[in-house]
Amino acid sequence: MTWAVFLDRDGTLVEEVGYLHDPQQVVLIGGAAEAIRLLNEAHVPALLVVNQAGIGRGYYSEAQMWATQRAMEEQLAAVGARCDGFYFCPHHPDEGCECRKPRPGMLRQAAAEHGLELQASYLVGDKLSDLQAGRRAGCHAVLVRTGYGERAQQACQDGGLTPDAVCGDVLEAVRWILAQQAGP
Repeated sequence: MTWAVFLDRDGTLVEEVGYLHDPQQVVLIGGAAEAIRLLNEAHVPALLVVNQAGIGRGYYSEAQMWATQRAMEEQLAAVGARCDGFYFCPHHPDEGCECRKPRPGMLRQAAAEHGLELQASYLVGDKLSDLQAGRRAGCHAVLVRTGYGERAQQACQDGGLTPDAVCGDVLEAVRWILAQQAGP
């Protein structure tokens, strides 16, 4: 059975700045590169699934989004880590697309392209919409307290969604996931 870890980017892997689109503002959260490297070493696909409503809102272009993504990937590569896929929704929230989290479209697309078993996979994010997308796709859901994570914890309780784990950051989340997979 092939499984993966789906990761939100802003607030989970990189510092939350609100509509990140400037490569100069990309700052990895402490432990994020090590978390990705641990997944790489374990041969677990690390797949990014990100909403990019700033494109749909006209705040920035798709080219700016790609430049920002490349900046993050360069920072990861400098320490021997890499993401295995990048999926993004460029749509305005009012468009009702299937790819925008909390809908599971990006996860389903990635699963089809990578031959993944969603029920064995995990989604790590800092927002309720991240976890909802994961659960709707059939994944385990892990909340991190970075980014909007503190606020999302209350939103999860209010929305009746209990994460499989709540972790301080993505490194703690990845360690927890790998321990779950290793078993007792």
